[in-house]
Amino acid sequence: MRKFARIMLAASALAFASQAPAMAQDKVTILASVPGLTFPFFVHMMNAFKAEAANLGVEVIESDGQVSSPKQTADIEAAIARGVNGIVISPNEVDAMAPALQQAVDASIPVVTVDRRVAQVDGILAHVGADNVKGGEAQGELIMKLFPDGATIVNLQGQSGASPAIDRNKGLHNVLDQHADKYKIVFEQTAGFDRARGLSVTEAALAGMAEPPQVIVAANDDMALGAMEAVKARNLSGIAIIGFDALPEALAQVRDGGLTATIEQFPGKQSATGVQILVDYIKNKKEPAEKLTLLTPVAVTKDNLDIAERLGEVK
Repeated sequence: MRKFARIMLAASALAFASQAPAMAQDKVTILASVPGLTFPFFVHMMNAFKAEAANLGVEVIESDGQVSSPKQTADIEAAIARGVNGIVISPNEVDAMAPALQQAVDASIPVVTVDRRVAQVDGILAHVGADNVKGGEAQGELIMKLFPDGATIVNLQGQSGASPAIDRNKGLHNVLDQHADKYKIVFEQTAGFDRARGLSVTEAALAGMAEPPQVIVAANDDMALGAMEAVKARNLSGIAIIGFDALPEALAQVRDGGLTATIEQFPGKQSATGVQILVDYIKNKKEPAEKLTLLTPVAVTKDNLDIAERLGEVK
C-alpha cells in the first residue's frame, strides 16, 4: 500500500508539473499553494494570489493541496524541480510541510508563508498573516460583551495541527479562562474546519446536554454554518453563534440573523501582501522591512458589516 501511495504521489507531482506554464528565462514564475480549494476561504486566498501576481506581471503555478500534506509536498518538490523563482504558500500542516519548505530554502528559492506560519524552518523570507491569537481573543471578548452575566459555551475547534486552529483556541481561552466561574466551556472538540463535521459535532454536543448552550463559537465560518443547521434542526433559538473568516455566506447570515458574528482577518490583503514581498525580493533583492507581518482581526456583527473585505460578494 505504501509503494502504491508513493507511486500515486509521484504521478500527481508529474501531472502538476506538466500542467504548469512553460517558464521563460526572463519571466518570473512563482508557485502559489493553499491547503485545499474545497474551502471557500482558500479559494479567496488563491484568487488574491493570482490577482496580485497578474498585477505585478508574474506567472503563477497554482497548487491545490487537497487537504493533504503529502500532496502539497509533492507540488512543492515538483516546483523546485522546475526551478520556480519563488513560493508563496499557506501550509496544510505546519509541522508536516516544514521539510519540503526547507528543501526550497536550501535550493535558494525564496518562500513567503501566508496565514499559517512555519517558524521551525530557518531562512523563510517572510510571513504574512492574521494575529490568530487576537482573533480568538476577539471572539472571547464578544461573548463577554453579549453575556455580561456569564454563559455556557460550545467550542468547535479547527483542524488539528493547523496553526490558526491552535492560536484561535488559545486566544479564546486567554479571555474566558480568566473568568471561568462565569464563562463555562461545556463542550469542545475539533470539527476540522469542515461544515459537515461542524453539523455532526454540534448535533452530538446538543444531544448530550440537558440544556442548550448560550453560545457556540467556531474556529471558522464553515463549522459555524454547520452548527447553525444543527441548531435549526432542533428548533432552538437564542443561541449566539460566532464564526471566523468573514466568508460571504457567513456575512449574509450575520446580516439576516442566522449567525451572531464572524471574525474578519483580511485574507485578501494577507495574500496580496505576501505576493508583493516575494516579487519585490525576486526582482529587486529587497529584503522585507519586517519578517513577520500580522494583521489584527476584527469581530463583524450586524452593526459593522461594512468593514468586511468580501461584503461585495454577499447575495
